[in-house]
Amino acid sequence: MSDIGRTSAVALVGVQGSLVEVEAHLTSQLPTFSIIGLPDASLGEARERVRSAAAVADCPLPSRRITVNLTPASVPKRGSGFDLAIAMAVLAAAGTAPGADRRTVYVGELGLDGRVRPVPGIIPVVLAARAAGVDRVVLPVGNLAEAQAVPGVALTAVDSLRSAAIDAGAALPEGFVDPVLPPPAPDDTRPPAELADVVGNAVGVRAVVAAAAGGHHVLLLGPPGAGKTMLAERLPALLPDLEPDAALEVAAVRSVAGHGARSWTRRPPWEAPHHSASAAALIGGGSGQLRPGAVSRATRGVLFLDEATEFPRVVLDALRQPLESGRITVHRAGGSAEFPARCQLVLAANPCPCGNAGALGGPPCTCVPSAVRRYLGRLSGPLLDRIDIRVAVPRVTTGTLRASEGATPSTAEAKRVVDDARARMRDRLHGTGWSRNAEVSGPWLREDGRAAPGATEVLDRGLDIGTLTMRGWDRVMRLAWTMADLTGDERPERRHVERALALRTAL
Repeated sequence: MSDIGRTSAVALVGVQGSLVEVEAHLTSQLPTFSIIGLPDASLGEARERVRSAAAVADCPLPSRRITVNLTPASVPKRGSGFDLAIAMAVLAAAGTAPGADRRTVYVGELGLDGRVRPVPGIIPVVLAARAAGVDRVVLPVGNLAEAQAVPGVALTAVDSLRSAAIDAGAALPEGFVDPVLPPPAPDDTRPPAELADVVGNAVGVRAVVAAAAGGHHVLLLGPPGAGKTMLAERLPALLPDLEPDAALEVAAVRSVAGHGARSWTRRPPWEAPHHSASAAALIGGGSGQLRPGAVSRATRGVLFLDEATEFPRVVLDALRQPLESGRITVHRAGGSAEFPARCQLVLAANPCPCGNAGALGGPPCTCVPSAVRRYLGRLSGPLLDRIDIRVAVPRVTTGTLRASEGATPSTAEAKRVVDDARARMRDRLHGTGWSRNAEVSGPWLREDGRAAPGATEVLDRGLDIGTLTMRGWDRVMRLAWTMADLTGDERPERRHVERALALRTAL
């Protein structure tokens, strides 16, 4: 005699989920419990968690041979989030929970006391279930608030295996269980930094406003204390709120990263790793389940690398491919995972090891020319070629302070200008798949997005003599379009191209 029960679960690879059918087969042989279908070590330990949780829930597993198959077997399954699906499949095969079937996705880790514990990555799990067209998702109470960010899916929260079994038709008495809840999320919201606080750095303010409007990457080069970090920290407040699809993409990455209830946000994220961060910390990785790195956690937002020349060159060069494609594929011996990486990169760097090279006023530079070259050489040419805005941020003096008093716009004023420029971009790029000038392709710039006649002469001359690459030509023109949008002009003219070049003079 044999019986089969089926439920569904979701296997995560990066932020992509695949529907997995969980089959439990009971036969009249010596009592054993085996799990097949490419489980990892933590999933293999589910046998003991399921057996203990079922006993506590007053629905012990039958004393028969239990074989659980996770199909398709070619998809790697990792983590303890399959526990609830396995337990419900076994109970369905035993007839204890007849309502459990493959049209319901179960997700959650079981404790030995029968409680269902929250798991990371619940948002991509629910997204995968919605894409597969399943009826509903049964998940831990501790994941409910996070999962509600995904519309169009029926959610059922359970605090224990007993609750899940009763929901599936088990004839068990109701009982109170103290649910496992995630720790309260710390209130890390801060008031937006005020742009008007920046004084004496008109070029830096202009660069930050242009970057916010067009989505351009930025390099701020200057001596210590010039205000590079201050400028960078004011960029997120100028960015518009995320569209629903973009916010869901951000929430999926943050969910996999373990942000819990704080995964959902309409504000662009901000990531600022220390310069001691490794390449894996920046682009993602891990020995077990692959986790997103800082470049992915900053997707749709800002990745700020302060003291960029202190990062190892190999770490900085790892950013070249994701900056170009907007995605990063992490390969490890156990498999690969793809993460979104559509972020704005902001680099802040000193011009030399002592920080005083080229600075007007202050102590003189004590670095030999070879040390300066080695220091700035950590920013490779191919990486710099991908950065649209490269400006020198000078040290503030009394003269510049007096001259700029009251000239810096407030955050609210600058944001209105940025929003107007973004609206013009959206109207112009409607139907192209792009929404910002930094995203448009080179062919578009030379066809539908051509500048006014004669506007690109200076760029064409730089391309002919080798001071500008074709990628550099494209990036200057993208920035020129942003300068035109900020002033409300129909298309870039010579003055817009010159302003774009002026924001690309450092290095």
